[in-house]
Amino acid sequence: MHTSPLALLQVFFLLVPEGVRPQPSSSPPGPGPTSLGPGSQGGTLEPSSEGTETPRAGPGTSSVFPTLGTPSAPGDGAMDLFPVLPICVCDLTPGTCDINCCCDRDCSLLHPRTVFSCLPGSVRSSSWVCVDNSLIFRSNSPFPSRVFVDVNGIKQFCVHVNNSKLNYFQKPQKVNASNFQTPATEFGGNSFNSTFQTQSPAPFYRAGDPILTYFSEWSVLSLLRQPAGVGAGGLCIESNPAGFLESKSTTCVRFFKNLANSCTLDPALNAVSYYNFTVLKVPRGMTDLQSMKFQVPVTPVSQPGSPLLAGNTCQNAVSQVIYEIETNGTFGIQKVSVSFGQINLTVEPGASLQQQFIIHFRAFQSTATSLPGPRSGNPGYIVGKPLLALTGDVSHSMTLLQSQGDGTCSVRRHKVQFGVNAMSGCKLRLKKVDCNHLQQDMYQTLHGRPRPEHVAIFGNADPAQKAEWTPILSRNCSVSATGCTSCCIIPVSLEIQVLWAYIGLQSNPQAHVSGARFLYQCQSIKDPQVTEMSLTTTVTFVDITQKPEPPRGQPRTDWKLPFDFFFPFKVAFSKGADSKKGSVSPVLILCLLFLGILSLETK
Repeated sequence: MHTSPLALLQVFFLLVPEGVRPQPSSSPPGPGPTSLGPGSQGGTLEPSSEGTETPRAGPGTSSVFPTLGTPSAPGDGAMDLFPVLPICVCDLTPGTCDINCCCDRDCSLLHPRTVFSCLPGSVRSSSWVCVDNSLIFRSNSPFPSRVFVDVNGIKQFCVHVNNSKLNYFQKPQKVNASNFQTPATEFGGNSFNSTFQTQSPAPFYRAGDPILTYFSEWSVLSLLRQPAGVGAGGLCIESNPAGFLESKSTTCVRFFKNLANSCTLDPALNAVSYYNFTVLKVPRGMTDLQSMKFQVPVTPVSQPGSPLLAGNTCQNAVSQVIYEIETNGTFGIQKVSVSFGQINLTVEPGASLQQQFIIHFRAFQSTATSLPGPRSGNPGYIVGKPLLALTGDVSHSMTLLQSQGDGTCSVRRHKVQFGVNAMSGCKLRLKKVDCNHLQQDMYQTLHGRPRPEHVAIFGNADPAQKAEWTPILSRNCSVSATGCTSCCIIPVSLEIQVLWAYIGLQSNPQAHVSGARFLYQCQSIKDPQVTEMSLTTTVTFVDITQKPEPPRGQPRTDWKLPFDFFFPFKVAFSKGADSKKGSVSPVLILCLLFLGILSLETK
């Protein structure tokens, strides 16, 4: 049978998606790798139809692969894709083969990857660029190539790229006696040997700074000390400095070998040693220590007694020291007072004394101004903080009933905590009064005194700003609802309902109160012999936050690649219809292709 010459025509074409370029390559002769090391993603290496082998990743565009591991030994003349390094960083045991160190010559392995999972740094790093294997028909690249198959069975054609940055060596600088100081100054940090530098003192204290003191009798500048305990026994050390604005308490223990001598000689037992100095208002006061302009005396609240040994007792030994320090911002320390606790110690061998040292800082206030009440948030309420109420111009906390040990109502009351539902109760002994007075007593017992009129919208509400408070709605008992004209209607239960919500940014929401109301439940009593009544108070918080719709996310790219088999033909014909010149060649090629296929089928 005569074979048409068109049947011998071989047409090679390449379908490549837009933005992806093929990486042709030819592999070295001989067998190639058969598996991937830890750097791969569970894929395997398989030979290509043209004798090449390629690492494979997921489908899609090109990607950079990590170093492939554990190939089999290449045949004669094959290129080693993972050559060892001249510097072997993992060869740490001379004369012994270090496990998984592929560059250790003591292992005497021609191809260590067949045995070891090579440690990082023992082979050169490799970089692979991959495309879908269906896009490559033949590779004639001078770079090594492989076909990688992942766990899903998807094949990709990968080319080993020669990336010099992966195996770049930094040359060391030459250092000698003449230029040693230059790199040390340029790259060095702070030295352990501090260099004395004269510098002006800070204009004011910062939080945590040590507080300066001055002993005029000896002209000595020192620090305010707060002895603290160290070790398992909590022994006192004197070198612990007090930090500015750091209110804290420390406790330590002192042991005395001879308390009879230490009673009058040890300054730790003498109260005078804790205030026989002045405190510098600001650090810059150390420039003029002779002037009292920047110094504050330490004033004892009451005159302490001096230590005295009376028989077998050491009297007036200091057991507690409390410093009260008033500060005024950058103006520094304005006032320092000290108070003491003193005890008597029995003189005996191995006597000990536990001492407590307290330092408390507070803001300086003039006599004309009064301290504001504590906030329950700034601005939004904090869960667990008191719910603020207002009666007239006085701000106070809303409260619930509290019982004593025998169950009767106590004068003290529980504070209502924002966001915390609670219930409390007690028994109230009724007084022999008329019905109106009894009702008033019951109402006052339930809601407390004074009666809350407004509730704060935010936790930092100002009593002087009425707009920051919302009135409390109230529903008292109805006398006509009972239908008993001779009965005394008294409230026995109060339910406080608080509606609240989050407002503001979702990243930093603030809780505010939308409204509150008092709901009373009453009971009628006829028997005048009733002397005791059980009362209950409850508070419930209802979150009415209306959360907005979540914001839309960023738009995502929807990739659509031409998987249609007839797409190249459509493109060719569309170009032929639009172009007047050069339109014969693509049509002719397509016709020859069809003729070749038909002739092959007729064989």
